Amino acid sequence: MSSCDDLTIVIPVKDERDGLKLVLEEIVESGFDLSKVIVVDGGSRDGTREVAESYGVMVVQQRYPGGKAGGVRTGLELARTSYVVVLDGDYTYPAVHIWDLCRKLDEGYDLVIGVRRPQPGAMGPLFKLGNIMLTTWFNLIFGTRLRDVLSGMYAIRVEALREAMWEAGGFSVESEIVAHIASTTGRIAEVDIVYRSRVGEKKLKPVHGVKILADMVRLSWSYNPIFTLFTVTSLILIPGVALDVYYLYHLVLNDVKYYMKGLLGAIMTIVGLQTLGIAVLALYMKRMEFRLRRAIERALRNR
Repeated sequence: MSSCDDLTIVIPVKDERDGLKLVLEEIVESGFDLSKVIVVDGGSRDGTREVAESYGVMVVQQRYPGGKAGGVRTGLELARTSYVVVLDGDYTYPAVHIWDLCRKLDEGYDLVIGVRRPQPGAMGPLFKLGNIMLTTWFNLIFGTRLRDVLSGMYAIRVEALREAMWEAGGFSVESEIVAHIASTTGRIAEVDIVYRSRVGEKKLKPVHGVKILADMVRLSWSYNPIFTLFTVTSLILIPGVALDVYYLYHLVLNDVKYYMKGLLGAIMTIVGLQTLGIAVLALYMKRMEFRLRRAIERALRNR
């Protein structure tokens, strides 16, 4: 049986009246029954809830605080299927790509992310740059090789999130879901999808990028504290190298020996290199844990 036969489509919304109507119509045009849809309303005041109800879909009030994160969590808890697809209600994500996500899920992945391919004008240069930087940072701290961690359209096996801690709020929910899967099963795939200009007022602001970055660091502490601790400690390498350069500059050019600064720089450099090495080792140990877990799961399935 395909994952699309055992699927719930969760749409977290807040004041998305115009976009939601187009999304629901496109879901039907893509061959999905609206009985599979849960619209989670985060307190809309523009008639969004009434639009959803007019299409006969299941409409629920968001149970948890935290903006979009609370909406996604509510929808996942209410789903009675093995798989869930999450997409925004602003018409940016074509519903037809749900089929692409399902096909990838059927290959045995726990999370399939839709990698956004923006149409002209759909994503500004600042947001493109921010997405690249945040995804690169995520890949660094979690040891992944993903292309679009913050995509708002993804498919997930519900059971894989059973032990999620739900620490992040707002637009950081995607990074927490990816962090949880990356730190547990590691079975993540990506498929390319079209990304359109949104219908309605844009809610994501540059300040949200700063919060997402902070949440990523906090999540790395929750899922891989040893790596995070020693990575932060290794930052002592920066002033250490600076002192080393200062000492060598004056020694070579001016024949002036700043013994204390040179000694302090050497100590800081050595400590920084050691802690950086431990951080890298912790990252590889985490990857080894993933491989061992998958090997054990395969062995249990083949018994």
